[in-house]
Amino acid sequence: MSTLLVLTNLPDRAAAERLADTLVEKGLAACVNILAPCHSVYRWKDALPRDEEHPMLIKTTSACYPALEASIRAGHPYELPEIIAVPVERGLTAYLDWIAAQTGASRG
Repeated sequence: MSTLLVLTNLPDRAAAERLADTLVEKGLAACVNILAPCHSVYRWKDALPRDEEHPMLIKTTSACYPALEASIRAGHPYELPEIIAVPVERGLTAYLDWIAAQTGASRG
C-alpha cells in the first residue's frame, strides 16, 4: 500500500477545519495539518487574484485517494480546487503503518 501526501488550499480556516474533520471522520485521511495562512498569487480567468489561503497537508493512501478526492471536491468552495497527491517514498515505518491502519488500508 502506498502512502500519499495530498495538498490543497482553502480560503478560510473554518472551511479548512470542516474539510479536515470530514476527511478524518470518514477514514479517508489519517491526519490533516492545517497550516498558517499564506498569500497566493495566480492566474484565473484573465485576472491575477491575490488571496489569503490556508494550505492543508493530508496523509492518506493510494487506495483512499479516489474517495478522498471526491470528498475534497464536494466540500471545496472553489470551482477548480488545487488537489495534488505526492507519493511518499520513505518514512518511519511505524508512522506509515499508522496511516494505513487509520484509513482502513491495512484491513484490505
